[in-house]
Amino acid sequence: MALKYRALILGILFLLVAQAPAEPKMMRPMETLQGPIDQIIAILNDPSYKGAEKRSLQREKIWAIARPVFNFDEISRRAVGNTWSDFTMDEKTRFTAVFSQFLGSTYIDKLQGEFNSEQIDFDKELVKGSKALVRTRLRRKNLEIPIDYRMHQVDGDWKIYDILVENGVSLVKNYRVQFTSILKGGTPAQLIDRLEKKLDGQNTPASKPK
Repeated sequence: MALKYRALILGILFLLVAQAPAEPKMMRPMETLQGPIDQIIAILNDPSYKGAEKRSLQREKIWAIARPVFNFDEISRRAVGNTWSDFTMDEKTRFTAVFSQFLGSTYIDKLQGEFNSEQIDFDKELVKGSKALVRTRLRRKNLEIPIDYRMHQVDGDWKIYDILVENGVSLVKNYRVQFTSILKGGTPAQLIDRLEKKLDGQNTPASKPK
């Protein structure tokens, strides 16, 4: 009798395991990028967004897709460099908020103003531990522009922390040079105020903190 019940219990457990939903597959770095980039290109090509009155809506859609793929905490820390330790906790929070919105507004402006049915080729991903480099190419008629994305894992998800364009020009390093120059003769609060003024001047939906 004991063997009979044991077999019944094992049978029930087998069925429960067989019917249990599979663990979600962790996305690879390239997969993490490809979906959002394809969605953004589709929005840029969508004729329903043509016209000045639809520009703001298009910006909001692009920003909503792009923002979660970036680790703006890490981007902000790297863009400031060694002087990050001079920021108070409040200044770090304020800087990260305004810098992320400033980046979003600046580069969505470029996308909306310069995009002309380009295509993105995803070439390869190079993964080493919790960091990765995803190599892509932007194809524009007879021109190809290499764009590499530096990514790392944050709570199991792959996030962008830097972008390299053409000859390896780093977005983070470019801003670090600017910010280092400003901070040599100024304070973190002054740098934040300067960014906030630039952000207010852009006056676009994507640049409004949520």
